[in-house]
Amino acid sequence: MARTVGIGHQDFEQLIKGNLFYVDKTMFIKEWWESEDVVTLITRPRRFGKTLTMDMAEKFFSVKYADRRDLFEGLAIWQEEKYRGLQGTYPVIFLSFASVKETCYKNSCRKINHLFVSLYSDNEFLLESGVLTASEKDFFKRVSADMDEVEASLALHELSKYLCRYYGKKAIILLDEYDTPMQEAYVNGYWEEFAAFIRDIFNAAFKTNPYLERAIMTGITRVSKESVFSDLNNLEVVTTTSEKYQDSFGFTQQEVSDALKEYGLSEKENDVRAWYDGFTFGRQSDIYNPWSIINYLDKKIFSTYWANTSSNSLAGQLIREGNQQIKMIMEDLLDGKTLCTEIDEQIIFSQLDEDENAVWSLLLASGYLKAERYRMNEEWGSMEYELSLTNKEVRIMFRGMIKGWFRRAAFIYNEFVKALLRGDRKSMNVYMNKVAIETISYFDTGKRPSEVMEPERFYHGFVLGLIVELADRYTVTSNRESGYGRYDVVLEPFHKEDDAMILEFKVYDGEEEETLQDTVQSALAQIEDKQYAAALMAKGIAPERIRRYGFAFEGKRVFMG
Repeated sequence: MARTVGIGHQDFEQLIKGNLFYVDKTMFIKEWWESEDVVTLITRPRRFGKTLTMDMAEKFFSVKYADRRDLFEGLAIWQEEKYRGLQGTYPVIFLSFASVKETCYKNSCRKINHLFVSLYSDNEFLLESGVLTASEKDFFKRVSADMDEVEASLALHELSKYLCRYYGKKAIILLDEYDTPMQEAYVNGYWEEFAAFIRDIFNAAFKTNPYLERAIMTGITRVSKESVFSDLNNLEVVTTTSEKYQDSFGFTQQEVSDALKEYGLSEKENDVRAWYDGFTFGRQSDIYNPWSIINYLDKKIFSTYWANTSSNSLAGQLIREGNQQIKMIMEDLLDGKTLCTEIDEQIIFSQLDEDENAVWSLLLASGYLKAERYRMNEEWGSMEYELSLTNKEVRIMFRGMIKGWFRRAAFIYNEFVKALLRGDRKSMNVYMNKVAIETISYFDTGKRPSEVMEPERFYHGFVLGLIVELADRYTVTSNRESGYGRYDVVLEPFHKEDDAMILEFKVYDGEEEETLQDTVQSALAQIEDKQYAAALMAKGIAPERIRRYGFAFEGKRVFMG
C-alpha cells in the first residue's frame, strides 16, 4: 500500500514516525562528515529539501536526540556501523533565516536578534549549570531583541563556547536559508549596512571560533566572498555545478520512477519528465524538483506547483526593469532557444542593476535556468555556460509573470491586442496610450523618473507581453536583422488567414520632428527604406498581407499610425 503523501513537511521526525512519503537522503550525512570541510555552504533552488536535510542533520548529530535512534533505523545511514556511534553525540545550534523578510535594516536586525533570543532560551539550563562565569551570565542575559550589533555579532560564537564547555565537545552550527534576508536587503535598499552586520556575525561564528566543530549553511545563492565572506578562508562552497552532494537534493530519475510506480502512475512518466525534470547538479542530470513531484503524487494533476510556492519578485523585477538585451534573450528562451554566456556563480547584489551576466547567474542559482553544458575558458579563466529554461513548469511561470506586468491594465491591454489583430488603428491608439499611462513607470528601475528612462525598457517588455498573448497565432521576434537594417518587432503568423505585422518603435526627437505624427512617419519610412518586409516575403507571405505600424513615444504619450 502506498504511503500517505504529506505536503509541506520540513520536520524529519514527523515524516519518519508518520510513515509518510519520504525519499531516503540520509547518506548526505556520511558524505558531508567524510568531506572534513569545516564550513560548508550549499546552494540549491527553493523547495529542494534544504530545510528537511538540515533538520535531519540536527536530529542525527544533536545530543538532544541521543535516545532517538529509532528515527534512523532502517534508513541507509544506519547500515553504516561507524555512524550509529555518531548519532546524538554533538551539541548542535540550528537556526533559519527563512522568516527574515523585513523592509528595513533595523527590523531585519531585530528579527535576527529574536532568533538568537530563542536559541538562548532553548539553552537556558546553562545559566544554572555552573559552567558560566559571572560575566558570561551577564552576556547571556543581555541577549535580547534590542541588543546592539556588537553583541548580536557574538551571539552564536558565545553560545557555541558555552555548549562546548558543558558537553566537552565542539558545536555543530546549522544555518538554513542564510541568504533570504540578503535578498530582501537588496530589494529594499539597505544592502550595504546589512552586509556589514551579517559579515560580523559570520566571522565570529565561522571563522574566529575555536568552539566550532563544523557548520553547514544553505541558501539559494552564493553571495560574493567580498560581501559577507571576506575573512572566511575555511569555507567550502557547493553550487549547482559542484559534484559534491549532487544527488542529495532533489529527486533522481530512479527515485521518481520508483515513486510513480508506488502510486500507480508509471504511465505518466514521460509527462512528468516534461513538466518537472531538467535540473542538473554537478554531473547528475535528470534531477526533479521535489515539491512538484510530491504535489503531483498527491493530486495527480499537472500544475505549476514549484513555480507558485513563493515570491518570484526579484527574478521578475530584474527582467521587467532590465535593458532591451535582457528582454530579447527572454524572447529566445521562451521560444526554446539557449543562451551562451560567461557568468560567475557568485552573486554580487550591487551589480544586478548593471551587469547583465549577474542576472543570468541569479536565475541559474534560483533554478529558473539550467546549464545544458559548461566549460572553463582556459585563456580567460572564466566559466562559459549554455543556458535554457529548466522545464515546462518554469516556462509557464515566466509566461504568467509577464502577463502580470500588465495586470493593472489587463482589460485595456487585451482590448489593444484585439484591435491589433483586426487592424483597428484608431482603437489601437486609444488603448495603447492607456496601457502606457498605467504601466510604463512599472518598467522603471526606480533610479530615475520614467519620463527620462530608456523607453526600450517598456516597449521591449510590451513585446514580451505580445509573445505571451499571441503565442498560439504568431511567432514574435524583435530587433533582428532583415533587409538593410534592424526592425523592432515582427509578428509572423502561423496561419495563412492572419496578416503578418511589422512594428517600428521610435522616440520623439524635438530637434528633428515637430510632432508625434512626424515621428510615426519616420518610423514607417524606415520600415520601407530598410526593406524590413524582406524576410517575411522570402517566406512566401504576400506584400499585401504585411501590415506596417509606426509607434512614436514621448514620455507616457504614444501615437501610432
